[in-house]
Amino acid sequence: MKAWQIAAPGTIENSLKLIDNATKPAPPLKKGQILVEVISAGLNPADYKTVEMGFLSKAILSFPKTPGMDLSGRVVAVADDVTDVKAGDVVLARVDPTKGAGSLSQYVVAERAGYAALPGDFDMDVAAGAPTTALTAYQTIKPYVETGSKVFINGGSGGVGTFGIQIAKALGCYVAVSCSTTKKELCEKLGADEIFDYKAGDLVAQLKESGKVFDLIVDNVGSSLPGLYQQSKHYLKPKGAYVLVGGSASLKSARNVAVAKLVPSFLGGGRNKLVTYMTSNNHDDLAQIAQWLGEGKVKTIIDATFEFEEAAQAFVHLKKGSSSGKVIVHVSKKT
Repeated sequence: MKAWQIAAPGTIENSLKLIDNATKPAPPLKKGQILVEVISAGLNPADYKTVEMGFLSKAILSFPKTPGMDLSGRVVAVADDVTDVKAGDVVLARVDPTKGAGSLSQYVVAERAGYAALPGDFDMDVAAGAPTTALTAYQTIKPYVETGSKVFINGGSGGVGTFGIQIAKALGCYVAVSCSTTKKELCEKLGADEIFDYKAGDLVAQLKESGKVFDLIVDNVGSSLPGLYQQSKHYLKPKGAYVLVGGSASLKSARNVAVAKLVPSFLGGGRNKLVTYMTSNNHDDLAQIAQWLGEGKVKTIIDATFEFEEAAQAFVHLKKGSSSGKVIVHVSKKT
């Protein structure tokens, strides 16, 4: 089969090569597995960041590496114990990002925890853009809220943030977000009840002045952690959680998290529970997301699409960091 591969860590647009004779996965499948022909692949910043970390990349990834976690596709075969999908059905899926196989290949094996069924006529690009970002948004909001909860999302216009707005609204929450002036309209269209424009002044000061007290803060930015978390006693309920999603793999970022977790409030640390989050596959969570997508309650914001042969250009576009939605690569055609 054809697949894009990276032989060793390096800059992804220089290291990525299209292989014509990659090994195609084939039955027999293990318990809970399905074989999927990939139709569309959704790209995430982690897809290139993890292969550009030098020796750390070798410690966490398997090489040669086919990048891509997210996909939509057609089921080709299922293990004997799989009953919720059959050959010919369409699914969205998320594969283990640490393994060698990825979504920029014609076929992948998906584990039960990493796939969910879709309506047969569903838009495959919309589905491919959802798994990681929607799963992240769902898992950072659902455990901490109930109907009527007030949620603040720092970074409302990014991939996770746009899903976060929609998912929080689907769960019956009041949603406030931070974003730039140019992204305000997008966040409002997705359902945000209140916008804090970080371009208009200090975000912490704006939150204090608003008088709002939230049940949950989801921080998709990470770099705001020291000030936003330490001052959260002014705008986050005492039992409210501060969930950290964003953040770079750097010593500075690690130090900020350590300080936030270890320094007591009377010495300048934060008062609230700080949760450092890592996305994990969960079949039921993905099934809920697939259901909402099918019902139109949540949708994927797509910034750009590329053909399979243009995967390197797709990563160049993604690395610009200015996309207002997901970057999708068409792997094969839906027939």
